[in-house]
Amino acid sequence: MITVSLCMIVKNEEDIIERCLNSIYDIVDEIIIVDTGSTDQTKSIVQKYTDLIYDFVWVDDFAAARNYAFNQATKQYIFWLDADDILMEKDRIKFASLKKTLEPSIDSVTMNYHLAFDEFGEVTTSLRRNRVVKRSNQFQWIGAVHEYLEVWGSIINSDIAVTHNSSHHDSERNLRIYENRLSLGEQFSPRDLYYFANELLDHRRFDESIRFYEKFLTTGKGWVEDNISACGKLADAFHKLGDHQNEFRSCLRSFQFGPPRAEFCCRIGYHFLDQNNIQSSIFWYTLATQLELSNESWGVVTPVYSTWLPHLQLCVCYDKIGKYQLAYQQNEAARSYRPNDKRIIQNKLYLESRLGREFSGKEETVRV
Repeated sequence: MITVSLCMIVKNEEDIIERCLNSIYDIVDEIIIVDTGSTDQTKSIVQKYTDLIYDFVWVDDFAAARNYAFNQATKQYIFWLDADDILMEKDRIKFASLKKTLEPSIDSVTMNYHLAFDEFGEVTTSLRRNRVVKRSNQFQWIGAVHEYLEVWGSIINSDIAVTHNSSHHDSERNLRIYENRLSLGEQFSPRDLYYFANELLDHRRFDESIRFYEKFLTTGKGWVEDNISACGKLADAFHKLGDHQNEFRSCLRSFQFGPPRAEFCCRIGYHFLDQNNIQSSIFWYTLATQLELSNESWGVVTPVYSTWLPHLQLCVCYDKIGKYQLAYQQNEAARSYRPNDKRIIQNKLYLESRLGREFSGKEETVRV
C-alpha cells in the first residue's frame, strides 16, 4: 500500500479547516500545513490534526507557497487540497481503496473537482485536476495566480471527486496580484492573459476583460480548452454590455477551436428563440441534446447544457408553434433528469391538458 502526504496552504481558515481535515485526516499518512499569515485560530485548530505546521512569508505567489509545502512532504505520494475542499463519504471510501491498489509506477492520479451543484444536489460544474502525484518526481507548481501542477509520465484518471465548498476569500487578491505584476512591466504569458481577463470579468470590468480575452486569443498559443472558454466568457461580457450581436459572434467563434460544444449550441439556440426564429432555435437545441458529455475532459464540464436544459427549451419551442405532442416528449426528456423540478411538472400538467382537449384560445404557456 502506498503512503500519502496531504499538503495544504492556508490563511485565516478557522471557519472551514476542521471540516476539510475531518474528511481526510484518517486516510492520509502525513499532514503538511503551510500557513501564509493567519491572524485567526487556524493554526490552533490544525494542531489537533498535525504537528507539521510551517510558516511561509506570503510573496504574492501561490506556486511558491505550494512548492514549499510539497518540499516538506516525506511520503511516497502527495495529495493536495484547499481549505474549502472536502471528500464526501463515497469518495473517502474510493480514496482508501486507491491507496491499497495504486501501482507504484503511476506518476499522477487525476480526480474530478466538483465546483457547483443545483438545488437537487446534482453537479452542475466540474473539471479534472492532477491530485495525487509521486513525490520523487519533484513535480513543480507554476504560476503566481491560478497556478497549475506540471506533471508527466504515467497518469490515470480516477472516479474520485473532490468537492468544493465555497468560502469567503479576499475577492480582490488575485486581481491585485495581476495588476501589481502589470505595473512592474511584466509580460504576461497567454495563460496569464486568460486568467487576468477572468478576474476583470468577475469584477464587472467588462470592456477591459474583452480587451484581454482578445489579447489572449490573438497569441494563438492558448490551451484549446482556455480558447473555447474565452469565447464563452467573451459572450458573457458582451451580454452584460447589451451587445447581443457580438455575443452571438463569440459563440460561433468557439467553433474555430473544435467541434460544437453543447453550451454554445444552447446559447445560439436562445439567441434565435429570443428573435422568435423558432426553427433555427430548434436546430441548435436539438444538436445540443446529441452531443456526448465526456467525464474525462480537462476543461470545465457543465452537464446542464447537454442534459435537461436543451430538452426544456425544445419544449418551449414546440409549444410556441403548436406542436404539443413534441413539446410533451421534450418535457418528459427533461423530467427524466429533473423529476422534481416544479417548472417541468407544471409543463407536464399543462401539456397533458392541451393534448386532452381542443384549443380554447386561453393564453397559456410552458414554464422555463
